Amino acid sequence: MMPRFNPFPLVRADLRRNRLLVWVTMMLVAVSVATGIAVISQERALRQGSARAADDFDLLVGAPGSPTQLVLTSVYLRAQAIALLDADVLAKASVAPGVRYAAPIAFGDNWQGHSIIGTIADFATRGGTLLPVEGRVFEKRGEAVVGAGVDLAIGAIFSPEHGLHRAPDDEDRRADPAHDAIHYTVVGRLPARQNIWDTAILVPVEDVWNVHGLSLGHATDDKQLIGPPWDAGHLSGVPAIAIKPDSVAAAYRLRGQFRNARSVALFPAEVLNDLYLTLGNVRDLMSLLAIMTQVLVVAAVLMALLVGFLARRRQFAVLRAIGASRFYVFCVVWIEVVLLIVGGAAIGLALGWFGSNALSYWMQSQIGFAMPVRLGAAEGALLAGLILCGALVGMLPAWLVFRRPIAEGLVSS
Repeated sequence: MMPRFNPFPLVRADLRRNRLLVWVTMMLVAVSVATGIAVISQERALRQGSARAADDFDLLVGAPGSPTQLVLTSVYLRAQAIALLDADVLAKASVAPGVRYAAPIAFGDNWQGHSIIGTIADFATRGGTLLPVEGRVFEKRGEAVVGAGVDLAIGAIFSPEHGLHRAPDDEDRRADPAHDAIHYTVVGRLPARQNIWDTAILVPVEDVWNVHGLSLGHATDDKQLIGPPWDAGHLSGVPAIAIKPDSVAAAYRLRGQFRNARSVALFPAEVLNDLYLTLGNVRDLMSLLAIMTQVLVVAAVLMALLVGFLARRRQFAVLRAIGASRFYVFCVVWIEVVLLIVGGAAIGLALGWFGSNALSYWMQSQIGFAMPVRLGAAEGALLAGLILCGALVGMLPAWLVFRRPIAEGLVSS
């Protein structure tokens, strides 16, 4: 007696007998799904990672020029030469009402590819919220605090090298007496922040000024004096100032105060939003291409299944002849199609997840900040849409088999 209401044994037998077709079909679907998931998750990861990397910079002040270049250089430490702010801007920012701290960000040197940043202790600890996991913050000239990714132990002594960056295996270093004469001692290590600052070395800004022959910001002869209060008549220019305001209202007031002909003040989020708009356009284009790819894949799968089911029309006719109902045969064909789509989508989900994580890990080494990969509603909608589309498309071959007369199917081809 032909089982009328349990098509799964026959479905299982058909899938085992046609393993090659099953795997080819599922892999086509999987590649399509993985591509869509990778595009969506990577764009989201880039947004979240870049925004988190800018969390330490509430307000950024720099010389007039490109806001994007200022953010990329100051926040993400992308090696570019930018104009220096006039010295008195730092002096005014340090004593402006509503400022918790105004930290100079001075570039120019490196150690084996790690950027050496001249700043103040308040910035190193982000106003006391980022305490070293080893040692302490610098308290005098010649001391350094390293990021979590810098391979220098507490107590290590090193000399800076001129330039914004240098590859660690570059042996062609010319003699530089000014830089060789200064030695830094590592006194602390900061906790991991999952951004480019994990690879930076922070030192008193006076040391960076000194090694480049600039004024040290203090009228006194005490060479161990570091940080504010500054003496405006002895200050040197800096590429950027990171300001920590007391409140949101103070942040907007300070931005207006330092946004003038001599300086530009901005919230890094402003620049990131402009970049996100561009990324959003690219994401939309890539998503459209991914959807078109899925449509083509589903169409190709449909054509392959139609050919396969038409080649098996005698088998279905025999099933009908021995007592199987039309609905039973319809269910066999439709379930096979849906299982192929669902199986391919599941494989694609796994491939997209692991591929996106691998790409994020590689990109982190290139751009300097972590890109957390998380699956969200967009990926779920992508999978649900594909499965729904597959379920609807699967009705076509099932319907063709459903309506074919028994006698026509039994005729030898």
